[in-house]
Amino acid sequence: MTWLGKGERRGSLRWRLLAAVCIAVLLIWLLTGALSYHMARHEAEELLDGSLAQTGHLLLALLEGSDDEFAGLGGRLASVRAADNIYEPPLEFQVDQGDGAVIARSLDAPELPILGVLGYSDIIRHDESWRVLNLASEDGRFRVQVSQPSGLRDRAALEVAGQTVLPLMFIVPLLFLFIYLSIRRGLLPLDRLASEVAARTPDNLAPLSGREVPTEARPLVNSINRLFARVSRTLDHERRFTADAAHELRTPLAALKVQSQVALRSTDAPMREKALRQIAGGVDRAARLLEQLLRLARLDPVQQLDNPGPVDLAAVIHEALAAARAACAEADRPIAAPLPRGKAMVQGDAELLGMALRNLLDNALRYSAPGDAIRIGLDARDGEIAVAVRDSGPGVSAEVLDKLGERFFRAPGARAEGSGLGLAIVKRIAELHGARLVLGNHPDGGFVARIEGLKGQLIAPG
Repeated sequence: MTWLGKGERRGSLRWRLLAAVCIAVLLIWLLTGALSYHMARHEAEELLDGSLAQTGHLLLALLEGSDDEFAGLGGRLASVRAADNIYEPPLEFQVDQGDGAVIARSLDAPELPILGVLGYSDIIRHDESWRVLNLASEDGRFRVQVSQPSGLRDRAALEVAGQTVLPLMFIVPLLFLFIYLSIRRGLLPLDRLASEVAARTPDNLAPLSGREVPTEARPLVNSINRLFARVSRTLDHERRFTADAAHELRTPLAALKVQSQVALRSTDAPMREKALRQIAGGVDRAARLLEQLLRLARLDPVQQLDNPGPVDLAAVIHEALAAARAACAEADRPIAAPLPRGKAMVQGDAELLGMALRNLLDNALRYSAPGDAIRIGLDARDGEIAVAVRDSGPGVSAEVLDKLGERFFRAPGARAEGSGLGLAIVKRIAELHGARLVLGNHPDGGFVARIEGLKGQLIAPG
């Protein structure tokens, strides 16, 4: 048995159960003992009254003899006295004839008139309580009075009742011990579960076994296993982010170091200026890569949107279009956005949807030819809204199309430099909104990236 401190004992399930069950058993024992005592004492009183009646009827039977026998009966009865034993309390008696003349009495019998009411009665005689029974023969010739001191009767009844309750006093401690052992045995699976968790290493996030766990504790085990799964996914995301960042930043940082060394050692001003411009471009690329890595690191652990709400997708498209034009030097090319009138209301996160659209527009601007037009479309059908960004370039090959959206994949011969994370970010945002990213070549030419399955509807202007 493990001894716990007072504070630990209050918080222990074992001690709470033990205290609750023992208190309930103790209360039931007290109630049972009180009822048993009361009933046993009542039965003892009934038995003692029966003894009075039996003695009285026996005396009347003895008095029904002949006159010759009656002559010596008084002396014989006067010498009769019950044994002084708690289980045989003495019976006092007196016998008289119908005229009231006493013919026999025991030595300690109370001097009471026998001509009173027949039956049982309780009297006080010389400051002592007595239980009295008056009987008469059928012909009325004789009357018998049998009595017992109430104190002796109470002692006898108390002894009988006490002997009835006494076994319970020995049973209850054994019952308490049995309850403790039962509770301790019943909680052993929880102890083993706690030991299993305590013995685990920090990197062991395998699910706990719930075979021996009681039904009441299985929700706890299931919750712990779900927590382990979430922590495992979080650690996997962190490890992947660390590996991705280390792998992808290694090249631009090495290039920056080389260009900085060239700028430091170069004595030719044009060459130094070129190296510095390359350093500035490398810093921009590293900053963009780091920003996208941080975005993915923030989105990967998320299982669902925290507080999705109504979002006007048309307004988000306009904001993303303005941001893309402001950020890209080549954004003066023609961009068509023939959006329907009114509002395109969807359930989601406006910031994430804006991020996805900015990535699609940025990709279209960076990877298409300078003269290619860009078109943004929006349509609704069957309670779902889709938004698409399309350029008018040559499109991509089937081999490249199958790999687009994978992290760090860049099409061979791409015009602009990038990290290969933009479409991966858009794909993750679409998944969080219960939608999907569909990539392909448009039948009329050009490449199109389409987010489909956003829940919402078009609302005509009022």
